Amino acid sequence: MGYISIQINKAKGSADTGASDHIERKSIPKNADSTRTHLNRELVEFPDGVSDRTEAISHRIRTAGIKRKITPDQVWAIRIVLSGTHEDMTRIQDGGRLDEWCDDNLQWLHCTFGKENTVSAVLHMDEHTPHIHATVVPIVTGKRRKANTVRLCADDVLTRDKLVAYHDSYAKAMEKYGLQRGVRGSEARHTTTAQY
Repeated sequence: MGYISIQINKAKGSADTGASDHIERKSIPKNADSTRTHLNRELVEFPDGVSDRTEAISHRIRTAGIKRKITPDQVWAIRIVLSGTHEDMTRIQDGGRLDEWCDDNLQWLHCTFGKENTVSAVLHMDEHTPHIHATVVPIVTGKRRKANTVRLCADDVLTRDKLVAYHDSYAKAMEKYGLQRGVRGSEARHTTTAQY
């Protein structure tokens, strides 16, 4: 049995264009095979008038009903990379289950963060291991200063307990693919592009 891979990072303000360029392949990284880039695909349909990930983030914030001013130093999006052990992802792909795996990943994202907050999810097939780059806008509804308000608040979405719960629930959703959660507190770390 292999392991799930889940990475979660904050993206402040609207200046997340470097990540958008990578995800949307406006620039091809050194570790990508450009002959396979055509196999990459967007898994989330953008709203009318929205053509890319950066616009999708702004659109969600604009249309969420937030009353407070959004500042450039706030976390506007959360970047999530979802995958599994290379051998297991190859097995899933070779077994014709990649579409099903993508659907289950989307369902997990929607159940965990909300369908309306999941503004982008792109399957990358041109790197060593198939993986999904998901973008979630951390819109929450809850009490703050005695008011039940809609707000942009990554701190509510990325508490230590919730991060542990995300790993647990993602592993549960991926069990049917032979993927399990890694060891809590493990020192294992993702290999960066530069290290690769």
